[in-house]
Amino acid sequence: MQQQPTLALKQITIAANSRTYFDAAEMEELTASVREKGVIQPVIVRTLADGGFALVAGGRRYRAAMTAHGEDYQIPVVVKEIDEVEAKQLAIIENIQRADMSPAEEAIAAAEQVGLCKGDRDEVARIFGWSRVTLDKRLALMNCSASVLEALNTRQILLGHAELLAALPKETQDKLLPVIIKEAKPVPELKKTIEQVACSLSAAIFDKTDCANCAHNSSTQGEMFGESIATGNCTNRTCFNEKTEKQLEAAASGLRDDYPVVRIVRAGDNHTRIQLAVDGPKGVGEEQAKACHACQNYGAAVSGLPDSIGKVYKGQCFDTVCNMKMVAKRLQAEKAAVAPKSEAKPAPSGAQGKAAGKANAAQPSTTSNPPATVVAESDRIKTYRVALWRKALRREIGANPALAQRYLVSIALAGQARCVDDSTLKGIWEKLTEEKVVTTDLAEVATSVGAADDAKLALAVTGLTVAAIQGLDVHHLTSLCRHHRLDLNQHWKLCKEFLELITKSEMMVVADELGIRAALGDEFKKVFSKSKAEVIDALLNVKGFDYTGKIPKVLKY
Repeated sequence: MQQQPTLALKQITIAANSRTYFDAAEMEELTASVREKGVIQPVIVRTLADGGFALVAGGRRYRAAMTAHGEDYQIPVVVKEIDEVEAKQLAIIENIQRADMSPAEEAIAAAEQVGLCKGDRDEVARIFGWSRVTLDKRLALMNCSASVLEALNTRQILLGHAELLAALPKETQDKLLPVIIKEAKPVPELKKTIEQVACSLSAAIFDKTDCANCAHNSSTQGEMFGESIATGNCTNRTCFNEKTEKQLEAAASGLRDDYPVVRIVRAGDNHTRIQLAVDGPKGVGEEQAKACHACQNYGAAVSGLPDSIGKVYKGQCFDTVCNMKMVAKRLQAEKAAVAPKSEAKPAPSGAQGKAAGKANAAQPSTTSNPPATVVAESDRIKTYRVALWRKALRREIGANPALAQRYLVSIALAGQARCVDDSTLKGIWEKLTEEKVVTTDLAEVATSVGAADDAKLALAVTGLTVAAIQGLDVHHLTSLCRHHRLDLNQHWKLCKEFLELITKSEMMVVADELGIRAALGDEFKKVFSKSKAEVIDALLNVKGFDYTGKIPKVLKY
């Protein structure tokens, strides 16, 4: 029988845990058991790039062992070859399956899992085995202040208290919390108090002009004018919420020309976005940050949270998993760059050593450059560039009848003759003969074609090739473009139509690629502080700049 591998507690790094509260009596019982019998059930660890180990699951056993036996204690382990993201997910699921987690801890775990699932709440509910209603209720708790979550975690307040407080700004929550705890205020009484101020007009983000004379304004008639209206409360919650949502959507709409993605964030969306940073503990690095600006997951957030309702947060990354990996990659690269080459880390023996060796061997190089900056390949961009390829290839082949014949035979032999676009061919034929094709009867069409002279028939063959190119699948079109060595420089230069398809942040990428940033010099930042329409105009009219022969990477086949 193979012996269970072990590690000294001091060899294991403690990772962040969504469980922060441990019942003192239960921990004392566990510690006494570990002191007498040791740890029986192994904890789960993962290997790190430097040969160390990080705890994934088993935090209570680890703490009990540390208290009972100290850092040299050999704790049984199961070594998992997983990355940071997989480790986080495993830890969350392991915690959520424990019956003694508080609702506050469940809320934090659920929010983290929503981030790992890129905002897909239905998928999180499935993973946890919860109903969607249960998940949404837990996520709503994420709008509670830290002190309210702690009070719920330590059982000083009930879940009902926290659910009611979650609808209020965090500052208000912190003012009410001591009163609730001191007076042991029942949930129904708190609900009545909150309902009276939940729709405060002073916190409204919409135009309150119509509220002044509204019957649902709780202020007296004399207070309904001027600054006094700020003291009123709206008793029509439906109307208040509808106006708030309309204002949030208006704020989001105003940002959609500037960013690939704009979202209204709600309670529980804490881990579905992160402020993109260059440096510091959460920085991705300068080069990667440039690439992030061109990503479809880069954008802005409009807050739908009570304590920051209507506020806009720009420069957001909505792929927190990718961000986590890019930050880890940058930190690892920096660590590798400053570490002495002769420095050797002691390798664990036995099963752990082998596991660590495998992990190190599998680690990708972090000294390579980050991905090149590109414009995101949205559906609109894909449609635009395919149309450009077809047009350019048709134009060049249409001017070379001999080449057109060869390509037509090639298309047929490759089994792509069915791709002939009949509407394109009919248009070409009608221009050649000045006769409209109005029938699908083959005999009638043959009669019409038979009346044409040889010169027109030769041109029609070229037209047939052009029509085939128009109908080719993108895969085959790309292959033919490469074979033909199609030079897009002869057919395209920067234009308004293309720039209108991309965001301002993506325009920066294009400006870098084409050399426009360098041409603008100190004016670059000034240009991009303007509206999208003004930026487009500026990019197309750089004095002395030669636009010919410059193609963005996203348009190349």
